[in-house]
Amino acid sequence: MTQNAPTVSRKLVLLVGATSDIGHATALAYAQAGWDVILAARDPAAAARNAADLTARTGRPVPVVALDITDTPAFTAFVDGLPRLPDTVVSVVGLLGEQARAQSDLGAAAAVMRANFEGPSLLLGLFAERFAARGSGTLVGVSSVAGERGRASNYVYGAAKAGFTAFLSGLRNRLAANGVHVLTVKPGFVRTRMTAGMPLPKPLTAEPHEVGAAIFRHAEVKRRDVAYVRPVWALVMLVIRAIPEPVFKRLKL
Repeated sequence: MTQNAPTVSRKLVLLVGATSDIGHATALAYAQAGWDVILAARDPAAAARNAADLTARTGRPVPVVALDITDTPAFTAFVDGLPRLPDTVVSVVGLLGEQARAQSDLGAAAAVMRANFEGPSLLLGLFAERFAARGSGTLVGVSSVAGERGRASNYVYGAAKAGFTAFLSGLRNRLAANGVHVLTVKPGFVRTRMTAGMPLPKPLTAEPHEVGAAIFRHAEVKRRDVAYVRPVWALVMLVIRAIPEPVFKRLKL
């Protein structure tokens, strides 16, 4: 009697921040590449709509799990409750907030810092330990060019993203010999619901599908460490970082 061949599991990606435009686009990029996808979001009902769209496009079921990125004590139970340890975890969560409000409202500032730095860092750090023990895995954190230099117009958000970028860099350095890949993505301007109404320069502004495709390409194909979605941002930020501080203080940025 011939035994059936063992079932080979498809690769699995966990997408954290699944209700965002970037999250949906990234999940679609992975699903269309043949990966299984789990969506995690604070609002499971909203994420379920994205899951239904992915299923309609690919014919594969897409589970949705609840996760509040600011509820850090719940992270261990969340990871333990997944059906299996993912091959890749992508965090696209973030909160732009309002700089003017964050300057005087400590609660508003704390919400921006927790959503952009504390929560994503601690969650990816937890997965990092599991991945290191297994000896494989990819962690992707969507940071921001805003974290490369503090600007008066968004320094609370920028500071949080700077912290996240530094955390990912340190994680990458520590895990390089453990078979774990860590990618930092800096999209620049993206035309999403979060940026609706803002005057965005077209040459520097990506669409969500560009970001999703770039995340998959740089994480799973090119295996990059740091990636700008539109390469022009590398030059832009090189110039901004090079401006002397006495001059930078006089600029309206």
